[in-house]
Amino acid sequence: MALKAIIYKAKVSLSDLDHNVYADHELTIARHPSETEERMMVRLLAFVLNAPENNDHGLLEFGKDMWEADEPALSQHDLTGLLMHWIELGQPDEKKLVRVCGRSKKVSVYSFANTAATWWAGLAGKFTRVNNLNVWQIPAAESEALGGLAQRSMDLTLTVQEGVLFAEEGGRTVEIRMVKLCGGE
Repeated sequence: MALKAIIYKAKVSLSDLDHNVYADHELTIARHPSETEERMMVRLLAFVLNAPENNDHGLLEFGKDMWEADEPALSQHDLTGLLMHWIELGQPDEKKLVRVCGRSKKVSVYSFANTAATWWAGLAGKFTRVNNLNVWQIPAAESEALGGLAQRSMDLTLTVQEGVLFAEEGGRTVEIRMVKLCGGE
């Protein structure tokens, strides 16, 4: 018998003081049996940091990347079906990144392994002319701590101030200093 996804419910309040973005989200997240809580929380973080202010340009949706290798972790299509934003987690290979950068208006990668800087150093020279790619590194210890905040029912508060993200759930706080490896503002 196949294992089923584990369902998490999250109420997330975002206060991004750096960009004047304030939003509340109520999310239902299906965690694939092979997905860690750490990866799921990075996926949740990527959603909250990239969710559009309104749905005039389409919804940001969770993808099927754990089931389908050619699918993103998150994606946003405009109302005509045009791919606006493709979001990957981890360390996608060069061929996939080249293909996706050609198909989407914006591509973001959130890497959270100890080897992220080494992985990106091997690819950086190949993406110097690409202007729609943003690559972020979340330090491994901080992403592990973020995974420790996961609960089946969460009330998460995210605050971004002076480039530092503070995640708080149940009285526990994690400080995350993401490093931008590629891309503009």
